[in-house]
Amino acid sequence: GPCYCDQACARTLDCCHDYAQACTVIPCVVSQWSAWSGCAEPCKTTYRVRMRHIIQEPRNGGEACPALEERAGCVEYWTRQGTECQQSLIPALITTGGFGKARKKRAAADGNERAGYCVEFQLVAITPGCLHSHHSYTRWMRYLREGHTVCVECQHPALHSPSQHCYGDGTGSQKNQLLHWQAVGNHRCKGTWRRIRQLDSCSCPSVHSFLFI
Repeated sequence: GPCYCDQACARTLDCCHDYAQACTVIPCVVSQWSAWSGCAEPCKTTYRVRMRHIIQEPRNGGEACPALEERAGCVEYWTRQGTECQQSLIPALITTGGFGKARKKRAAADGNERAGYCVEFQLVAITPGCLHSHHSYTRWMRYLREGHTVCVECQHPALHSPSQHCYGDGTGSQKNQLLHWQAVGNHRCKGTWRRIRQLDSCSCPSVHSFLFI
């Protein structure tokens, strides 16, 4: 009888003897990726999307189609109306306070020395990635512990004009609001904290002192 190009026969084992010749395998063909979209939502850590579509459906046991949508992390610092996001909604990027002295020296040499400030936070949640930092420049992340109070200094050049604040410092946040932070140098090290207070200078031990980026 006639040979029907129905790939189900490969599972039921009743294909025609010339199935492979009469029913050529046609794999799925997809288009190129579209351009990345903007962030799904402004003023928060979210995602952006790119898409592609099917040009040729697979036939006769051809290779299945790959994913048609891809997402990537995204943060936008401006609202849809073009105004700057509220500071508290932006994840804070931090590094070890050990870089503070070198940063101040550079600022003084450039004539950009400006008075900074310090913010105390209580660490609420920390990802396991902070404990798996093997490079010498990421060892400071091991001192991050849930429940501990840490000091984060805002100084030039992270001190943005004209707001005179560092991104993610929690200015304007509600009491006990959870704020997000991420460690620079290890994208797997991040978490949440609560803002306690703002000070002119930090008073935490050096291992619990950090800098806004």
